[in-house]
Amino acid sequence: MEKIDLFTLISLIVAVIVILKLRSVLGRRTGDEEARVERYRTERARQEAAASGDNVVAMPRRERDAQAPAPAAEVTEVDAEERIKNYAGAEPAARAGLVDIARQDPAFEPDTFIRGAKQAYEMIVTAFAEGNRKLLRDLLSRDVYDGFNRAITEREARGEQVDQSFVGIEKADIVESELKSGIASVTVRFVSELISATRDKAGAIIGGDPQRIKEVTDIWTFSRDISSAKARANPNWRLIATQSPA
Repeated sequence: MEKIDLFTLISLIVAVIVILKLRSVLGRRTGDEEARVERYRTERARQEAAASGDNVVAMPRRERDAQAPAPAAEVTEVDAEERIKNYAGAEPAARAGLVDIARQDPAFEPDTFIRGAKQAYEMIVTAFAEGNRKLLRDLLSRDVYDGFNRAITEREARGEQVDQSFVGIEKADIVESELKSGIASVTVRFVSELISATRDKAGAIIGGDPQRIKEVTDIWTFSRDISSAKARANPNWRLIATQSPA
């Protein structure tokens, strides 16, 4: 019995040692192991995102590259001509001036200019009908503002009021352009649709028709100083001349 007890005791000791050894290897998770697991999960998520084709780094860089204009010294006549000839909204006589402007101002793009000109046209036409002198002062040159202001003052003196709805712009084409002494000038022919009626003091209609859409053609010239980098930092164009179609 003593021999059996001793053998059993030795077996139990060996079994306990084996169990403790296995537990030390397999049954515990140290902080370092948890960190390795977390690093593995992070790396796996990054690889899966890359495999899915979602490039979240290159997209912002492309956007910045597209917005940043090239230095003026790098813009050649060939570059400027290439940009202008692809723009269909300019008459042939206006292209030489647009090339000169593009060479002086690398950020100039005709399609971007036209979008801004359309917005300015609608704002000015609406502000004139409403008698909004403050808005007109910000968008017009001094001479043009004086002319608009006189017309508004005379209309107010007669007690007249303009009811107008701006329907939209059918066409906006560049018909002339010029760069002279660092001043860029671009002339645009607008064909727009308006609903407009003028009423007297009593509210009677004395001009226009509040029920009819009228097509209107205006030829406006916008100007901007692009003579230096400081001047080009101001992107705003001003209306410097208006004329009726011949």
